[in-house]
Amino acid sequence: MPDHNSPTWSHSLPTALLLMAPFDILASLAMDIYLPVVPQMPGILGTSPAIVQLTLSLYMLMLGLGQVLFGPLSDRFGRRPVLLGGAILFALSSLGLAITSSAPLFVALRLVQAAGASAALVATFATVRDVYGARPEGVTIYGLFSAMLSFVPALGPIAGALISGAFGWRAIFLTLGVLGLAALGQALLRWPETSPSPSGKVKPSFALILRSGAFWTYTLGFSTAMGAFFVFFSTAPRLLIDRAGYSQFGFSLAFATAAVAMIVTTRFAKGFVGRYGISGCLIRGMAVIMAGGLLLAVGEVLTIPSFESFMLPMWVIAVGIVMSASVTANGALKAFDAIAGTAVALYFCIQSLIVAVVGTGAVLLLKGDTAWPLVGYCLVMATVTLLALALLNRHGRQ
Repeated sequence: MPDHNSPTWSHSLPTALLLMAPFDILASLAMDIYLPVVPQMPGILGTSPAIVQLTLSLYMLMLGLGQVLFGPLSDRFGRRPVLLGGAILFALSSLGLAITSSAPLFVALRLVQAAGASAALVATFATVRDVYGARPEGVTIYGLFSAMLSFVPALGPIAGALISGAFGWRAIFLTLGVLGLAALGQALLRWPETSPSPSGKVKPSFALILRSGAFWTYTLGFSTAMGAFFVFFSTAPRLLIDRAGYSQFGFSLAFATAAVAMIVTTRFAKGFVGRYGISGCLIRGMAVIMAGGLLLAVGEVLTIPSFESFMLPMWVIAVGIVMSASVTANGALKAFDAIAGTAVALYFCIQSLIVAVVGTGAVLLLKGDTAWPLVGYCLVMATVTLLALALLNRHGRQ
């Protein structure tokens, strides 16, 4: 079992958060800060909107697939080398994105950027499991990480619109590269090894994890929550900018209100878990996501695209996202602390695969400049999750 009082990690809670949070935030920021310029990128790169959509979808896909490699590597050889290697890849590829105008190279560098973010992300979460898995600070860290990540969708597009408006789109990726180098510098100096067995003797245990019904059920719930946000930010620029006539900055402000709804809900997440439990919280989260999807469908049928028809239902979905995501990690991973890197990797990998494949399929098949992709994803995935949870609970009672 991990040594949760490892002497190698002596940071106070605020210091630990300042050290770990940048890697968690940058993995998401690399997606969100880019959104305001997505409609311009086909013309800039001389390619089609479908290829530009791939730079979003493939990033998400690689973010998950990379963890299948980096999670077990972090169990075998330690968190620190995986974290540092990932940070280097992320920073250098971001700087490369800032200087290219070639569509094939742009797509390739986005894949490398995602691979670096993947390595850093899995090493960060595995470190949290190593150090804080049995300590009360762990609940605080996960709660604060959720709150911070809620700010990223709120501030990322606004920052992207401001940076691109003042300095051009290349400055967005230059900013990511500089931030990546700053986080790398901190880690080089202050991030010790925390893995309980960084000796190369630990073997991946994929089969053990994949046989767990709880792991699959709660990973489906996490996929539903994160996928709803993925489909939202994949469709929002085309719907609000192209169809509703929003400016880049106006779009960013409207987009940010969904993140504000998540931030507000995060303040009550601990109370939800305490009142309803892990299973009950997931059920209610899925129900709220479905309710938001139905409201979107009504708006799409009865009105033209507007803040009221698209963003207000998204606020409802945002509440469901937080209610669900606040319990899915504990539900999926609680039995696998001894192989935290591998378990975290599979959790994020499967979630990313589901989101990339099902979410992108919804965007491509259900008219990506309408609310229908988000409606379809929310209703179908929430239904599947609820059925899986009912089956899990039934088996648990037998």
